[in-house]
Order: sequence, then structure tokens, then C-alpha cells
Amino acid sequence: MPNEILLKHWFPARPELMKQVRTLVQEAADKTGCPEQAVQGMVLAVHEAIANIIEHAYKGDPAGEISLKMQKNGSRLEFQLTDFASPADVSAIKPRALEDIKPGGLGTHFINISMDEVTYSQLPDGKGNLLVMIKNI
Repeated sequence: MPNEILLKHWFPARPELMKQVRTLVQEAADKTGCPEQAVQGMVLAVHEAIANIIEHAYKGDPAGEISLKMQKNGSRLEFQLTDFASPADVSAIKPRALEDIKPGGLGTHFINISMDEVTYSQLPDGKGNLLVMIKNI
């Protein structure tokens, strides 16, 4: 069975648009018949990833753009988030220790526990970054 594209969305890297994107992801994930807890985990993971792109890749610059693609391939949901900021050091992307109690910094932890596979990479020629998150359903 070929990949079924459930959602394709381009949007500016602006925090006030995150609610709209969460709603789009929720609606697309609900249509797959996934349990509500899994859907909420996927929505949280996408939200955290977008927040990290806005804060760290674009450093709050609202002129940045983000591309979100969600597709179903058999029993897997794949989320691709692409930004066009400076390439990130993918080796430095990791959650902080949970024992380190302070606000923020747990986005990658939430992404990792909500998804089954998470891969960070740079786009060719240093033109941005790609985050691929897989959820087995």
C-alpha cells in the first residue's frame, strides 16, 4: 500500500499559529483510528518540535517557514518537519536530565517518549533541517 498523505501544511514560524497546527494534526490523527492517548502524544510531539524550531532554529524570527507533512504508510504514521534555518548540530539535540529540575528543556524528552522513532538530519547544502518522527499504530 502506498503512502497516504494525511496532512501537508506550510506556515510561518510564529508561536501564535501553533494552536492551529495542533488542531490540524489532531484532526488528521483522529481519522486514523488511533487511541486518544496515542493521538495526544503525537500532537504533543509535533507541538514540542515546532516550539523548538521557532526558538532554537529560527531564534524567534517570524520570517522563518516550517513545512509539516504527515503520512500513513501501513501501520506507521510519519511526521516530517522541515525548517530552512541554519543547519543544527544534530549531535547536540538531546533532552536534559530529568533530575535537573528547572523550567523548559523537556521538549525532546516528550518527543522521544511519544514517538517510536525520531531522526534529525540536515538538508543538503546546509539549507535547513529535517525532523522525522514515526509512530507505529
